[in-house]
Amino acid sequence: MKVVIVGGVAGGATAAARIRRLDEQAEITVFERSGYISYANCGLPYYIGDVITDPEALTLQTPERFFSRFRVAMKVRHEVAAIHSDRKTVSVKNLETGEEFEEPYDKLVLSPGAKPTRPPFPGLELEQIFTLRTVEDTFALKDYVNARRPRSAVLVGGGFIGVELAENLRELGMEVTIVEQLGQLMGPFDPDMAAFLHNEARAHGVHLALGRSVAGFAARHGGVDVQLKDGATLHADLVALAIGVTPDTALAKEAGLALGHKGSIVVNDRMETSVPDIYAVGDAVQVKHFVTGQDAVISLAGPANKQGRIAADNICGGDSRYRGSQGSSVLKVFDLTAAATGINETAAKGAGLDVDTVVLSPMSHAGYYPGGKLMTMKVVFEKGTLRLLGAQIVGYEGVDKRIDVLATAIRAGLTATELKDLDLAYAPPYSSAKDPVNMAGFMVENLARGVMKQFHIEDVPGLPRDGSVTLLDTRTPREYAGGHIEGFRNIPVDELRERLDEVAQDKPVYVICQSGLRSYIACRILAGYGYEAYNFAGGFRFYDTVTNDRCLIESSSACGMDQ
Repeated sequence: MKVVIVGGVAGGATAAARIRRLDEQAEITVFERSGYISYANCGLPYYIGDVITDPEALTLQTPERFFSRFRVAMKVRHEVAAIHSDRKTVSVKNLETGEEFEEPYDKLVLSPGAKPTRPPFPGLELEQIFTLRTVEDTFALKDYVNARRPRSAVLVGGGFIGVELAENLRELGMEVTIVEQLGQLMGPFDPDMAAFLHNEARAHGVHLALGRSVAGFAARHGGVDVQLKDGATLHADLVALAIGVTPDTALAKEAGLALGHKGSIVVNDRMETSVPDIYAVGDAVQVKHFVTGQDAVISLAGPANKQGRIAADNICGGDSRYRGSQGSSVLKVFDLTAAATGINETAAKGAGLDVDTVVLSPMSHAGYYPGGKLMTMKVVFEKGTLRLLGAQIVGYEGVDKRIDVLATAIRAGLTATELKDLDLAYAPPYSSAKDPVNMAGFMVENLARGVMKQFHIEDVPGLPRDGSVTLLDTRTPREYAGGHIEGFRNIPVDELRERLDEVAQDKPVYVICQSGLRSYIACRILAGYGYEAYNFAGGFRFYDTVTNDRCLIESSSACGMDQ
């Protein structure tokens, strides 16, 4: 059996190695357009920032080592220009010699990946403008930084690459501005959770121009003017485009393969395309979102590697199936860790789902053990069914552990209330006897049983201040004096029973504390005396972070960025 693979990075390299493990006699050839195979895309920004200092560390394999281990012919600097499915060959060009030839195949795997999105901005050809997708891109940017010693950078795009590159350029001492068309960084997060990322970026000196769009670029004084559509102009010594990626499917389109969402290659759950004996994997393919069932393009390394393995299994006579992607991801933002899985509240509502959320601020481990740090968790679930839809966590320690538990729970089909039943490892340095994931389950169960009612941050502006409801802050007087929501009066939770005569019983009571725990206790006290009480989801810490962030974003409209 002769197998040809187009693309030698995540999905392609995985498919090649798996085919060899299953079939020692198969003839396997991989054509890779760049000069590198099986490289670590996710590590590229950290090479720019000197966190990774050895360039060879970026390449997990070399063609020579891959051949030595697997007897797979890895042809780098070879571009596949056309697919001839009628005669089962591909046209290939050796980019170093210019030689062109046809290569036959019995099975063909397409793993072309995705290319950086490059809108037709004026001035895009300037030498100071870079993208960051391949090893060659990385070396070009690093060489420019080393040679020119730029003092400032504008990053267009606030996704994974933009945020990671911002951190690494700041570590090199540059002034960094992120321009993002959305009103927030990191689209997988809801705006309220993204506020914590904004705070961390600002605290480390990154300027944010959120809700701004680029109109074009112009050379000036050896640098680049970044012209924004609202008329503002930012100047920098270099610019990096990190707007996102587009499936690289020109080859598939010309070959007549069916294309789908965003021009991606349509495959079934066996990773087979619309043309017999042609498979496709990785960033270029359309998948089903595991939570919504909708068509999606999810460009992450984990799915690409799994898909490469599945295609290989099926090429070798197996019957492996890809069950969909749920977008689990984790990101380092300076000292913070941010992680998400499934869909966020915004996406869930956009999909027409009737959803609710719980927001909690647990410690990373037992409070009595030194060194615990707060994290903020937001869990999204469907009302009625209590189906677990997604989660987002931002914190300093233990974030990746909890998001992986929640990702597994979603994959296993657990309801949000079943999170309380998970038997998770506990020791004081690592967790609490009631793990944060269990706590989220307890909170959803309280909502489902009517033990707790809650209100959310978007409800606060509409709460009447005319005395028709009671607005109650149950923190200490000192906490209250340090900042509170207008209209909320202070009765500490430990004094509430003795001061119930100050709370009108015939009016709903909306209760807040710092994190949501004391206000929940207050709500139970009030309920025990016949009050109708609502607990604020997330607490004042959450409210303060989100509202301050929104104020900064809104006030930045005059200057094009916030500080």
